[in-house]
Amino acid sequence: MEEALREAQRARLLGEVPIGAVVVFENRIVARCCNRPITENDPTAHAEILALREAGRELRNYRLAECDLFVTIEPCAMCAGAITHARIRRLVYGADDEKAGGVTSVVQVLNHQGLNHQVEVVSGVLAGRCRELVQAFFREKRADKAVL
Repeated sequence: MEEALREAQRARLLGEVPIGAVVVFENRIVARCCNRPITENDPTAHAEILALREAGRELRNYRLAECDLFVTIEPCAMCAGAITHARIRRLVYGADDEKAGGVTSVVQVLNHQGLNHQVEVVSGVLAGRCRELVQAFFREKRADKAVL
């Protein structure tokens, strides 16, 4: 999760919502990415999606069944769907996303009984640090707007 937090800091420096993701295969990081939808003008350029793409290229496989994904904030519905399609073995995330979470908070995309793949989920890892990073980012954004 520390590596995912480093990626989130990178996103923050880019002016992106500070979310980071890391894919691990056989105890080795095979992908690390941060949010970049603004930078790339791409609404799908969430940290999780970019990390899954990078891991697929690195492992030469669109199925990532032996991989674990670490992400600082609960994935949204789009990312949760991609996690399921990639067949990620385990999702580990930091803070819940009460406004857009697609795992437990708003909708439950992962592990729906109708799906043919179930993902182990571990939540709350370094949750305070992950949450504070995002909250500080939005506090700064609101303060910047107030100055204008």
